This record gives sequence, C-alpha cells and structure tokens, in this order.
Amino acid sequence: MQRTVFPHKVLPWLLLAPQLAVTLIFFYWPAGQAFRQSTLREDPFGLSSTFVGLANFRRVLSDPSYLNALQVTVVFSLFVAFLPMVIALFLAVQAEKIVRGRGVYRTLMIWPYAVATAIAGMLWLFMFNPSFGTLAWPLRQMGINWNPLLNSSHAMILVVAAATWKQISYNFLFFVAGLQAIPRSLLEAAAIDGASRRHAFWTIVFPLLAPTTFFLLVVNTVYALFDTFGIIHAVTGGGPGKATETLVYKVYNDGFVNLNMGDSAAQSVILMVIVIALTAFQFRYIERRVHYG
Repeated sequence: MQRTVFPHKVLPWLLLAPQLAVTLIFFYWPAGQAFRQSTLREDPFGLSSTFVGLANFRRVLSDPSYLNALQVTVVFSLFVAFLPMVIALFLAVQAEKIVRGRGVYRTLMIWPYAVATAIAGMLWLFMFNPSFGTLAWPLRQMGINWNPLLNSSHAMILVVAAATWKQISYNFLFFVAGLQAIPRSLLEAAAIDGASRRHAFWTIVFPLLAPTTFFLLVVNTVYALFDTFGIIHAVTGGGPGKATETLVYKVYNDGFVNLNMGDSAAQSVILMVIVIALTAFQFRYIERRVHYG
C-alpha cells in the first residue's frame, strides 16, 4: 500500500483544522461547560453561583423522577433501536424481489426520512388522536379505549411507533446498499446446492450484512437517546404522568422549563457518560462478532 507523503508538515494540520475546530466548538467546549455547570448551584437568572461539588449528581441519582426517566429511556431505546432495523431489513429484502417499479418503491420508502422529527410526531398524533384520529376510530370499533393523552401504555406505544417510522427509511437505505453488495454468485451457488431462500438468508445474506447491522445499531441507539426529543416534545410532552419522559427530555424540562441549571447539567453529563459507555460496549463486545468480508 502506497503511503501519502505531504511535502510540508503544516499542511496536514491545515487540512484537519476545520474538523478539529468543529469538534472543539460543538463537542468539547459544550461538554466542558456542562461539566463545570454541573458542579455549581445557580439562581434561575444566572446572577450568582455556588460551588457544590458532586452534590448535584447525588441529588439527581437519588431522585425518583430521574430513576423513572432512566427506566423509560431503557424501554424506549430498546424498541426504537431494534424495531427500525427489523422492519427495514424485511422491506429491503422484499424490495430486492421487485422486478418492475423497484426504483419507485425505494424512493417512496426513503421519503419519510426527509420529514422533520417534530413533524413526524405530529403526524402520528393526528392519526391516533382519540377524538378525531383516522386510525383511532378502528381501534375504538375493536373495543380498545385508545387514549394516549391519558393512558401511559398507549402514549409509549405512540411515541415508539412514531420514532420507529421516522428511522425505518434510514435503515432501509443502508440495508438495500448492503444487499446490492452481496455477490449474486453466492446465492446462485446456494440455490444449486438445494438451499431454500430462508436458509440462504440466515447462512449467507444476514452474516454478510453484519457490518451494516452493527453500524445501524450504533446509529439507532444514539438516535433513540437524543434525536427523538422532538417526537416526545410534540406528541406527549413527557406525559401522561412522566410515562414518556426520557433522559434527554428531562434534561430539557429541568433546565429550560424549571430553570434548575445545576441538576440539568448533571443529568446531561450522566447522559453523555451513558452514551459513551454504550458505544464503547458495542465496539468492544459486539463488533468482535462482526466479520468484514
């Protein structure tokens, strides 16, 4: 492999400077500010502050509402991380079987990803609104007293469905690309040997999609923990009774609504540590099972 040699030692740093600046300004500096603020107790107007050390962390970790948000986040993230992958993989496999109109089908499947997160939440809220929702009426006809505004289980189902629908397109795009990269000769050889489609999928196709699946697992986890804020804010506002209040929404609620900056900063630091730990765990123990062909 031929190595690239720069004639001037400053040139590599100049090329890296834009990305380093973006990382420093939009990650390290806010993270440092959050950690600093998590050790302070400030008044709502930010006019005075007192150093309290780790008192904010101790108060947050002993708060029942924070433990509830942690439990809600675990349940919500598990569903949102895996459901889009399962559905998108199924749709991608079916798309490969289409002979005519395959491009139109793929385009229609990708469109939902262009919808803003908050708009996606509002669409599902309108469709399943207990008063006038077009998809809530069939549920009432089946005897289901559907009301996500009052029923915590219904609210969780609604936000999971909206978040899953929003992410399916992204997963579908990568799975289609992964399926197209699989050599057809392998599938033809399996068919000649008498392997059924199901057996060929689990023994050939799915193992070759392992790198794509691992990548989407990491992306979906981050999406579930952070990018679903707009859906929860638009659909349930964390309710009813904090049944859909995730960790990222509680950071917003305590910091920007209740103006409790110290606790909110401590929660953001804890959330950052959780995400880093989850990502490290995925790369340490899951990626080793991934085979890059």
